[in-house]
Amino acid sequence: MNNKFWSEAVKRTEPYVPGEQLNDPDITKLNTNENPYGPSPEVTEAVEAELKRKLHLYPPPGADQLQEEIARYYKLDQDHIFIGNGSDEVLAFSFMAFFEQNAKIRFPAITYSFYPVYAKLFNIPFEKIPLNHDFTIPVEGFSGAEGGVLIANPNAPTGLYLNIEAVEQIVRSNPDCVVIIDEAYIDFAPASAVSLVTRYPNLLIVQTMSKSRSLAGLRVGFAIGDAGLIEALNRIKDSFNSYTIDRLAIAGASAAVKDDRYFRETTEKIARTREWLIPEMKKRGFYVTPSHANFIFVSHEQLPAASLYHKLKQKKFLVRHFNKPEIENYLRITIGTGEQMTQFLKALDTINTSSGRRE
Repeated sequence: MNNKFWSEAVKRTEPYVPGEQLNDPDITKLNTNENPYGPSPEVTEAVEAELKRKLHLYPPPGADQLQEEIARYYKLDQDHIFIGNGSDEVLAFSFMAFFEQNAKIRFPAITYSFYPVYAKLFNIPFEKIPLNHDFTIPVEGFSGAEGGVLIANPNAPTGLYLNIEAVEQIVRSNPDCVVIIDEAYIDFAPASAVSLVTRYPNLLIVQTMSKSRSLAGLRVGFAIGDAGLIEALNRIKDSFNSYTIDRLAIAGASAAVKDDRYFRETTEKIARTREWLIPEMKKRGFYVTPSHANFIFVSHEQLPAASLYHKLKQKKFLVRHFNKPEIENYLRITIGTGEQMTQFLKALDTINTSSGRRE
């Protein structure tokens, strides 16, 4: 479809396609990397308390309470923290704040599919760096970028993790442009690159409350970086909407950061389930990338991914299939509870058996 009233930006944009959201209470959703355990009880209490207070007043533009909690958690000053309406908004502001229309940016050829969407929307030239044959990121391919670098770590949808030394190498090799490390899944991985922020003024870390802290419904993301980078993000935000985070989200997210015990318990549960599930999938003939996220990325030589996706959907398990040439025979499967993944394997075994391809 086209329309004579559309701007050039609209015409060149190919919108991001989110995971399916089916209105079926019997579906087990393993397609959008949501946390199966729900938020801390303290989050619910904080949101309910906030409902009785000041909803007739605008929230603080800088989400000061939440900014302070995140700064305390990472032992940084508040001017190193930016709060946005989900990490996707933080990334969008970052594209506007740090990338130019005459300088090509780089990101992996297989990664979060919102990156090329934003690049086209804001008319920013980009180069996709091919991954190695095992889906690992070729660090040397990101050295000396013209306009900036953007890497998801752990990467999506592969789940592969780039260690801190490799991240630092990329940051050091690009002193004249901003390197953005999108750490949406970092809390399921060995370590964040936040420790590098005070040493490199060109490094911006972007994180989300949607995955490890179970707040996908509140839409809270944040960035950590040099005060100069944070000021740039604030200038962009305040040119669009000073109040991107509402009072309920600020209260709930602040409570989630405070309840570190619950956060660690649930992320560790998910990691343990992931490490149990991977060998179980391999027993069934699947290739599984060594994931450090709250999902696994799998392929089977005899079971086409598209067909398996539809068969699982018929059995009320929704997973993610990407219809892209490089990964069209892979499925991304969110880690649910232990019971959910046990039932998932039973459904998978039924499919394998009915196909006559049980390994």
